[in-house]
Amino acid sequence: MDIIRSKDFTAEKAWGAKDIANMNGITTRLHWTDQPYKWHINDGEEVFAVLDGVVEMKYKQNGQEHATLLNVGDIFYASIGTEHVAHPQGEARILVIEAEGSV
Repeated sequence: MDIIRSKDFTAEKAWGAKDIANMNGITTRLHWTDQPYKWHINDGEEVFAVLDGVVEMKYKQNGQEHATLLNVGDIFYASIGTEHVAHPQGEARILVIEAEGSV
């Protein structure tokens, strides 16, 4: 059992994470960042929930780049093959649920 105050979580470097759970190969991690990630495609599906801050999520559909702002409470679902990159606007805390070992 654990209670996590996500707003209090920080990491030593951008995209540092606290492992919360691993349920049959699906990980739930709390990330802290103040820097963009990198363009990537996960090894499976990904759920990306903004718990604190604002994140500009860029993604590609049919070869076209799109962007949307995610605010607290917003969730981005990356289906298999969705190329995407997160750009926080200042500090952000994000809950990520994905296959273990995914990029």
